[in-house]
Amino acid sequence: MAGETTITIIGNLTADPELRNLQNGSSVASFTIASTPRMFDRNTNQWVDGQALFMRCSAWRDLADHCANSLTKGMRVIATGRLQQRSYQANDGTNRTVVEMTVDEIGPSLRYATAQVQRIQHGGNTNGGNGGYQGGSSWGASGGTGAYQGGSQGASGSQDTGDPWGSDPEF
Repeated sequence: MAGETTITIIGNLTADPELRNLQNGSSVASFTIASTPRMFDRNTNQWVDGQALFMRCSAWRDLADHCANSLTKGMRVIATGRLQQRSYQANDGTNRTVVEMTVDEIGPSLRYATAQVQRIQHGGNTNGGNGGYQGGSSWGASGGTGAYQGGSQGASGSQDTGDPWGSDPEF
């Protein structure tokens, strides 16, 4: 939509995404990304951490399912989406306002890791279009040198051609 504030955030997941199914059948995954800036302090000749930003995020429908199946606590991710502000009244009667991010795209950061991507097919399309890509689900966190490894299975009926970037008539 026009006029919405779009941002990109890079950081680490503070916990596994929490997947919920709503009464209308939609899925939503909720998670928090911690983004901590690092700056070089010339006085001490050392890198120091700045103040962390903890961004609460939600992903909807198929993206929610993909997040729950592919992302785990500690993974470094890159997410882009729209900022949403909402106000509510807490149980104690105080008015509160929160800023959250509705995720449009998310994936693993490949700066300190590798990933294997698996293409998944969505039902109802017979020509292979509307397919998505699903990342691996394992994360090794040994000092930032871990690797994402394939392990998530695509939706039933998915075809693994060995080349996730293979030709697709709709692209």
